[in-house]
Amino acid sequence: MFGYYLDLALRSLRRNKALTALMVLAIALGIGASMTTLTVLHVLSGDPLPGRSGSLYYPQLDPRDGHGYLPGKTEPMDQMAWIDGMNLLQAKRADRQALMTGGDAAIQPENGAFDPFYEDMRFTTAGFFPMFGVPFEYGHAWGEAEDDAHARVVVISSQLNDKVFGGGDSTGKTLRLDGSAFRVVGVIGDWHPNPNFYDLNRKNYNENEGVFLPLSTSQDLGMAHDGSVDCWGNGGSGQAPDHDSPCAWLQFWVQLDSPAKVAGYKEFLLHYAEQQKALGRFQRPPNVRLRNVMQWLAYQQVVPDDVRLQAGLAFGFLLVCLVNTVGLMLAKFLRHAGELGVRRALGASRRALFAQLLVESGVVGLVGGAGGLLLALAGLWLVRRQPAEYASLAHLDPMMLLATFLLALGASLLAGLLPAWRACQVTPALQLKSN
Repeated sequence: MFGYYLDLALRSLRRNKALTALMVLAIALGIGASMTTLTVLHVLSGDPLPGRSGSLYYPQLDPRDGHGYLPGKTEPMDQMAWIDGMNLLQAKRADRQALMTGGDAAIQPENGAFDPFYEDMRFTTAGFFPMFGVPFEYGHAWGEAEDDAHARVVVISSQLNDKVFGGGDSTGKTLRLDGSAFRVVGVIGDWHPNPNFYDLNRKNYNENEGVFLPLSTSQDLGMAHDGSVDCWGNGGSGQAPDHDSPCAWLQFWVQLDSPAKVAGYKEFLLHYAEQQKALGRFQRPPNVRLRNVMQWLAYQQVVPDDVRLQAGLAFGFLLVCLVNTVGLMLAKFLRHAGELGVRRALGASRRALFAQLLVESGVVGLVGGAGGLLLALAGLWLVRRQPAEYASLAHLDPMMLLATFLLALGASLLAGLLPAWRACQVTPALQLKSN
């Protein structure tokens, strides 16, 4: 029966080519605009570490003085002071943990094969790699022994490996950073979490750092810190944070593999804050947070407001297109009231006619969806030409491809409900008499 309805639908659409083209165009424009913005929103609000993010948490403390404190309304600091980060790291109360910050350094050639250049870096502890599931193309990460020994070892990205060493296995080779020699122990494979959830104090949507080295080593060598610094009291400007200054400039992440461990770790944070307050370091009442990756991204409002606004406007435009489609379908279906009356007189039920007209609406939706897909691809191409930092991520993945056709089909069926119902109310006798 569906094949019969489909044949009737195609015949009907071919008889009114102009009206059919207008309906398809209305659907295509609405779908193209909404899927362009929806795809951008989907990319920016996605999970950067699927399967892992639910067990990764970002602890927050509030070591500041009483200036500006509002009970119950003040959030803890977004970063850690050195002493707190080291205390929590050494407590080892999580399944895995990593203390880190951003930096940069000049990479210098060994044999003059290329000009020196600056590269973004991540100063971190050994838990970074297993906790975040970082894959390796060559070699491996360093361990806690290298952290404790302040070893001069580095892990590099595959892009930097191609640029400096020409690709291939570069483990064991020497990389010079700011005049100091480091031994390459690993080359990272395909790992590009977006947004850069582990440090939102730098750009949220950019390429990951090219060099990773032990935090302890970076501090020994006085390597340049790159990131925000939040100071209080007599902390000064925070341009060059040191270990004793009242400044927060480090990120601390923990892995907690069960709800019981999450509850236990939050209780540990409260006890730690109470202890530091008793020692006189913390002046405010204990104020801690423990958010997982997606909660942290939501709290930080990573998705730009203009992207959400554009998505809302695009779906408003889709609604306008659907209203116009309803009018066009109503005109088209009522124009064929005589044909529908004959079918009713020959024994076709209202339900059968309703199904036939909905199949016709669905065909319009699928064709409009194909047109909307082309418009969405063109829209995403234009987005990628914009100067926004997230522009390069605007690509249509298989999920959004499927969503394009499902949205087009659903929208056209919704638009066809009222016209189909109105057309089925035609009295057969009146149509037969007029014919």
